[in-house]
Amino acid sequence: MKKPLLLFTLCLLAFAPSAWAGSHSGAVTMNFDLTAQAKDETVRLWIPYPVTDRDQTVGNIRISGDFAASGVYTDKVNGNPALYAEWPRGAASRKLVFSFTVDRREIIRSDLPSTEAAWNPADYAEFLAPTSLGPIDGAVKQLASAIVKGKNTNLDKAKAIYDWTVENMYRDPDTRGCGKGDVCTLLLDPGGKCTDISSVFVALCRAAGVPAREIFGVRLGKPPEQDITTWQHCWAEFFVPGAGWIPADPADVRKAMLVEQLDLDSDKIRKLRDYFWGGIDAYRLKLATGRDLVLNPLQAGAPLNTFGYPYAEVGGKPLDFYDPNSFTYSLIYREK
Repeated sequence: MKKPLLLFTLCLLAFAPSAWAGSHSGAVTMNFDLTAQAKDETVRLWIPYPVTDRDQTVGNIRISGDFAASGVYTDKVNGNPALYAEWPRGAASRKLVFSFTVDRREIIRSDLPSTEAAWNPADYAEFLAPTSLGPIDGAVKQLASAIVKGKNTNLDKAKAIYDWTVENMYRDPDTRGCGKGDVCTLLLDPGGKCTDISSVFVALCRAAGVPAREIFGVRLGKPPEQDITTWQHCWAEFFVPGAGWIPADPADVRKAMLVEQLDLDSDKIRKLRDYFWGGIDAYRLKLATGRDLVLNPLQAGAPLNTFGYPYAEVGGKPLDFYDPNSFTYSLIYREK
């Protein structure tokens, strides 16, 4: 069993609402070494830059390396901060270390309103719009309309879509990375990983008139020290008037079913299904939101489908961020 699955299994074996209660703190160190890339090319690197919000506190930030230029910039559409670094042609070494501490809290939203306040969809237009891989018309719209038939509130519509996603999607361990989130393809073959499952939930919500968005991040370790290089994770949030943004993670329900070979009607999966509707554990770090990202400074490649992984270009050509061995980077978690 791969280490990420092993950790997830250990979490599930101890699962109870109190098992993830409170907060989780640690330090993350991101190491990058692009020295092996072509010497006669300029190398540019963008790293998702976590920030403090109501659910996490980021501090003790340290940045070091032999880069020629660097800075923290935000993209114009989604406001995602990114640590940017650049090395010129002929650089003998290309190394960067980015470290920080994080205090992350568990979220449990059990205070959801029975009635919803008035709201203006125009204020949430960006969270109701299609993306390149997440259309909201055609088959997606037809399916969303069928799922939410008879539902009138954002909360009821989102719950119906969450239930449908949990019951009809499945986790495919052979999917590369977190998956692309290609919704039309997934409706034909509903197997994938966290970005796939979350993207179907988000697209169906948007098609039903419920503002929704994917959240991209990385899981934090539980042991004193853990390599979390490949632990990227995607979950979702939807908007309820009067309550704000509510988390939902149907992907972790389906992951638990795969890891422990459990059915939907098992006691543990029923508990997890309830938990991840309005709740998420503290063992995750939020990095970015949005799809089809145009970075700042502008990348030479196409808009990024997601920004949960670091991104680099050598001579204007993107490196494969799904392959940290050839990229070369690592993420290490240490308990505070």
